[in-house]
Amino acid sequence: MFRKITLMPVLFSLLASFPVLAQEGLDQKIDDAVRPIADAVAGFIFSSLPIMGVDFPIVLVWLIVAASIFTLYFRFINLRAMRLGFRLVRGDYSDPNAAGEVTHFQALATAISGTVGLGNIAGVAVAVSLGGPGATFWMILAGLLGMSSKFVECTLGVKYRNENPDGTVSGGPMYYLSKGLAERSSKLKLLGKILAVAFAVFCIGGSFGGGNMFQANQSFQQLLNVTGGESSWLAGKGWLFGLIVAGAVGLVIIGGIRGIARVTSKLVPFMAVTYLLAGFTVILMNLPAVPAAFGAIVSGAFSPEGVAGGVIGVLFQGFKRAAFSNEAGVGSAAIAHSAVRTNEPVTEGIVALYEPFIDTVVVCTVTALVIIITGTWDPSVDPSAGVQLTSDAFQSAISWFPWVLTVAVVLFAFSTMISWSYYGLKCWTYLFGESKAADTTYKLLFLVFVVIGSSMQLGAVIDFSDAMIFAMAFPNILGLYFLMPVVKRELDNYWSRYKAGQLQRHRSA
Repeated sequence: MFRKITLMPVLFSLLASFPVLAQEGLDQKIDDAVRPIADAVAGFIFSSLPIMGVDFPIVLVWLIVAASIFTLYFRFINLRAMRLGFRLVRGDYSDPNAAGEVTHFQALATAISGTVGLGNIAGVAVAVSLGGPGATFWMILAGLLGMSSKFVECTLGVKYRNENPDGTVSGGPMYYLSKGLAERSSKLKLLGKILAVAFAVFCIGGSFGGGNMFQANQSFQQLLNVTGGESSWLAGKGWLFGLIVAGAVGLVIIGGIRGIARVTSKLVPFMAVTYLLAGFTVILMNLPAVPAAFGAIVSGAFSPEGVAGGVIGVLFQGFKRAAFSNEAGVGSAAIAHSAVRTNEPVTEGIVALYEPFIDTVVVCTVTALVIIITGTWDPSVDPSAGVQLTSDAFQSAISWFPWVLTVAVVLFAFSTMISWSYYGLKCWTYLFGESKAADTTYKLLFLVFVVIGSSMQLGAVIDFSDAMIFAMAFPNILGLYFLMPVVKRELDNYWSRYKAGQLQRHRSA
């Protein structure tokens, strides 16, 4: 009750003066102040290894190698458990009396809402433009491998979560790193604590920037573009857009994970189906060009022409987009999946397989196909112009599509923000304790940053926050290597009962 009464009035009193923050030059001053720190941090996180003439970010190698190891170690769980995952999502083996707050479907929808977003729209356009159609092949492969990483981290998220007296739960890498490593060996207890704290700090930084300000900023820019650009009545009113979005986000997040799950379980299917229907419409309108597009995807993956770095350059663009889009191995989704209502940790790991599949293998691939068959990809594209390139691709077949894309961008951004608010909140309360004061403080800060992101061009801040998101992968994956045997025991036990028909059915298939 405390949060519902005080959160919104305090928010709007704090934001009443935000038009002043939009004054010319202020964002540049902030950018100048933060830039040295942002460059240093981003330079370290995204430092590269030269591989056959292509500079691969170490974090990308870290993510892909881990995904490949998990795929082999768990005997291609990403492929063999898809049927069971579908049955779990629809509730075939769900126990309504199990601990947790949300259903398998709601947990999946919340996690997907945090990953399906501007990367699927803008990032894919850039990857195809810079890497050619062949980048799509490697993007799909990386998405399939990433499914195994999601399986491992989401299984552990449920296994080591905290179940609070009021029925709420708190889980994610900060809990399985600290509790799981301590359980494995007393010698690993200190390491686990250090990794957990590092992950929580990185996640909070990422939640304010990449999961918040970037989303608000880009959705406002797209809205501005379709309403006339700088001549639009919205020009210079990013703060107003931010206030509206902050109000909407605030109304959702005061309800906690249950409120977030209720919204995402309805919003994610709607926005995904809308976007995919538009994509399939363009594909059907250009059906004769589809075989050639698939041919270009396969041939371009192994014998690219005019792509810097050759095959390695194409592979780099595809793997980069997949890893940066579905965040497999980053650990963020495990926080949302930990809230699921289940007594079997491995079930949520199996459900989580669908997250990279939907995000990368389905949504990203449809975007890539539309760009390829319409011939709108441009090797000289500015990476910041990805949304416009995708808009042009769809508009070539559907004249009014920029408006659909605008709605999609705003909805994708909104769903990403509410999911990342939960990720950041759980890391915040891990560091500062589970209390109403800590809860309210974080939510107020998060909503303030929505307005800042909408009204300012904070390039350095966003660069810093992006680095924070991918910094999460280093402590997370290191811990996953130590905890792989734990997941293996959970999987073998559950899988043997599944194959023997010993699992209790709670509804008909």
